[in-house]
Amino acid sequence: MTRVEQIIRLVENGNVDKALALVPKVKKYGSDEEKYALADCLYAWGMPEEAKGMLEELAARYPDDGDIRLFLAEVYTELEAEDEALALLAEVGEDDPQFVRACLLAADLYEMQGLTEVSERKLRQAYKKAPDEPIVQFALAELYFSLGEYAKSVPFYEQVQKNARELAGVLVVERLAEALSRSGEFEAALPYYEEALNEKTDSRTLFAYGFTALQAGYTQTAIDKLSALKELDPDYAPLYLYLAKAYEQEGQLRKSYETVLEGMKIDEWNKELRLYAGKLALKLNKPAEAEEQLKKALEIDGGYIEALTVLSALWLHEQRYDDVVALLEQAMADGEYDPQFEWDLGRAKHRLEMYGDALNHYAEAYNFFKNNVDFLEEYGYFLIEEGNRAAAREIFQQIVGLDPSHTEAAEMLLELEE
Repeated sequence: MTRVEQIIRLVENGNVDKALALVPKVKKYGSDEEKYALADCLYAWGMPEEAKGMLEELAARYPDDGDIRLFLAEVYTELEAEDEALALLAEVGEDDPQFVRACLLAADLYEMQGLTEVSERKLRQAYKKAPDEPIVQFALAELYFSLGEYAKSVPFYEQVQKNARELAGVLVVERLAEALSRSGEFEAALPYYEEALNEKTDSRTLFAYGFTALQAGYTQTAIDKLSALKELDPDYAPLYLYLAKAYEQEGQLRKSYETVLEGMKIDEWNKELRLYAGKLALKLNKPAEAEEQLKKALEIDGGYIEALTVLSALWLHEQRYDDVVALLEQAMADGEYDPQFEWDLGRAKHRLEMYGDALNHYAEAYNFFKNNVDFLEEYGYFLIEEGNRAAAREIFQQIVGLDPSHTEAAEMLLELEE
């Protein structure tokens, strides 16, 4: 039995101190093969510092041995000596059997340092050397996926999927589905999600499938998958918003509203659910409930622009002009801004006979809505009321230019030109 075998036996029997007492003898008297084997054991046992010295000695003795260099680079990485590791990996030549592994490890290190372009270059070198190696294809796919370059990741995941079901704990077909979905290829992603569900049924996969089906326009499929998720895991809060949207797209407004209300019982502080509940309540002619939900959304996030604009539109419809002014001016004082605020404030102050302020708001809104016929028409008539026919004429000229079939604007323009 060699000394290394003795050390292994002692460790397996729980005699760690006795085992470690033999380590110096291997370092001093052991063969190079024994030193490498011992370094391997020490590294596996969580003692990279102990392994480092022997590997450095071996690397100096065998400068052309890529296996030793790669192992030492892994040890340096574990010891957070990345620069030393990268220097070693750079010495592994293209003809070395360990070249591809060296590129992969170097790519990981460069990515950890935020040098993603260098990381990509290393992976491309590995891919050029071994284009059919799934681990190389997967590494490139994962890099592009992590960078949000989902379309670039897709062909590499497709290559991996032909030869590997799972890598690094990742179900490849599911990752491919996600990459397609995130790159906007929703319909193309669906069969891969179906395949992933055949492999495993979990909340995350069901949600992603349902969300993607909704984006692809397959609302009934979305309802089926999200309803299945609701049965499997009713506390999975994100499902409720998209299940409600699917029901709405199917014309089931009441079912959609009920789903949102269920979701708010799970996550009462979800501002998106509150906003959507407000919008649905308006469609169901429940203005009081809509106002309540929109106000709660603003309690959660006082600067929630969409909730502010929807609530403002509701109050304008109800002719609550003072409330509109108070709401939007407070929001602007708090640093929130949206061009719609200017248009709404122009409307409200017009009705409150605050004509000077209304004109200022309309003029500011014009910078954003100069191609919006509805806005221009409203602004044009306001200018006529204010006696500014020359400015109104320019506005109606714009309307006719944008929509030559707008007969009312054309008639008004003729009147203004007389």
